Amino acid sequence: MSTQVAINQQAIASAYELIRPHIRRTPIVELAGQDIGLDCAPLILKLECLQHTGSFKPRGAFTNLLSRDVPTAGVAAASGGNHGAAVAYAASKLGHDARIFVPTVSPPAKIGRIRGAGAEIVVEGERYDHALGLCNAYVAETGALSIHAYDQPETLMGQGTVAAEFSEQAPNLDTVLIAVGGGGLIGGMAAWFRGGTKIVGVEPEGAPTLFKALEAGQPVDAPAGSIAADSLAPRQVGQLMFPIAEAFVDHVALVTDDAIRQAQRTLWNSLRIITEPGGAAAFAALHSGAYVPSGDERVGVLVCGANSTVAEFE
Repeated sequence: MSTQVAINQQAIASAYELIRPHIRRTPIVELAGQDIGLDCAPLILKLECLQHTGSFKPRGAFTNLLSRDVPTAGVAAASGGNHGAAVAYAASKLGHDARIFVPTVSPPAKIGRIRGAGAEIVVEGERYDHALGLCNAYVAETGALSIHAYDQPETLMGQGTVAAEFSEQAPNLDTVLIAVGGGGLIGGMAAWFRGGTKIVGVEPEGAPTLFKALEAGQPVDAPAGSIAADSLAPRQVGQLMFPIAEAFVDHVALVTDDAIRQAQRTLWNSLRIITEPGGAAAFAALHSGAYVPSGDERVGVLVCGANSTVAEFE
């Protein structure tokens, strides 16, 4: 695929057909508002936390590897953890070598996923940006194929397949809540829905990356001080997703770290679903009242990551 390819429904549908044999069609579950203390219509949760490697990320990884030429040097990626695990998994399944660069903030569960897939791993630096710099230097030296976590057309198209699948499973959604890190997921999903469904981004108060970008009218540096910093706190949102977000994201709701922890506990206690902080952020917006739906609003919530342990939030 070319970097000039439009990120739209047709491109996302093509990506879905390409990667379908390699990914799981993750389930949805209906949750009564009363079950979690809310006076609202039933919520529709999309459990992308049950995807291979515990997050939605394999969709973008497989789209990259199946639509681009992979050199003998293999592939390389920088990641807070989930993208790295996905690239390592996809590379292993397709017979490619992979080297993954992660910062020290990456949790042991995610580092373990990457090692378990057989990739080489470099753990260095405090933030994703440092890992990305090391990855870029390695790519320049070796000629390995760089797979960006969010700012790449193939990545956006792959993540957009979540929306293609969700819209088949739960037609006529009024609103979808989506956690935001670098923006690959919300950018791809917003490109699919294209205004037909209200898209609400959710970010931690300590890492308001898209919130600040929309406020400034362009991607800008943002703080990264949240318990979800390993997955939801790049320095800036991606350049490719930002115009999509400006056009099709209604607004960004901010949630506290405490609200994220409470959402993790509720998902475990109500559904026995383990989520990492970033994976529970979208649900936290509803649970905490940062987003309040109307009485009959049909709300979809993406539960996007599970690389955590129950002990971390009990």
